[in-house]
Amino acid sequence: MRRGRPGAPLMAQAPVLARALVLALALVLGGCPGPDPEARQVNDRDTMTQRQRDSVAATLPIPGAAALGDALDAADAARARAAAHDSLAGGG
Repeated sequence: MRRGRPGAPLMAQAPVLARALVLALALVLGGCPGPDPEARQVNDRDTMTQRQRDSVAATLPIPGAAALGDALDAADAARARAAAHDSLAGGG
């Protein structure tokens, strides 16, 4: 015995069920409270910058860490070239 609308194949009902599940999930997540602003400020104050995290990771004995250090060095060199170019061009 088939359920649902008479004459409607079961596969035709799957998109409707998927949409209903997505909608229900969105409603549940929308009702969740956000992070506590005070706790977030404490956490933000205690964290390192992305550059600092990358510098620490570049010193770890893991595969690819040396490449991260090389990328940081290349970014520093590019930043220095850009600053030198800006100073020659008269921009600050």
